[in-house]
Amino acid sequence: MSHDHHHAAGPTGAGSVVLELGGDIGVLVLHAPAELHGHEIEISKSNSADFHRTHSLVRERQTASGVSFAAVYPGIPAGEYTIWRDPDTPAGTVTIVGGEVSRFTWPC
Repeated sequence: MSHDHHHAAGPTGAGSVVLELGGDIGVLVLHAPAELHGHEIEISKSNSADFHRTHSLVRERQTASGVSFAAVYPGIPAGEYTIWRDPDTPAGTVTIVGGEVSRFTWPC
């Protein structure tokens, strides 16, 4: 997560995120606490020589069941990924499966 990058973003509603998945491409939904609203959370492929990280913004999500906060990563190649708490500290790992939506809950 980048503590230096905080963005004001309005809430999103149902159907506002296009999910690209299929074959060996999956999606990650990272559930986060409200205090991370507006923060970018980085992920990178685990155990890879490629240290490229991608990020997504934690936004307020409004659904029929209530309000939650999440970052959505569409179009992620299948594999194991590290979720970064800050530039040097992992928050955990998640396995992305092609054609599926994988979920990760931010640790307290």
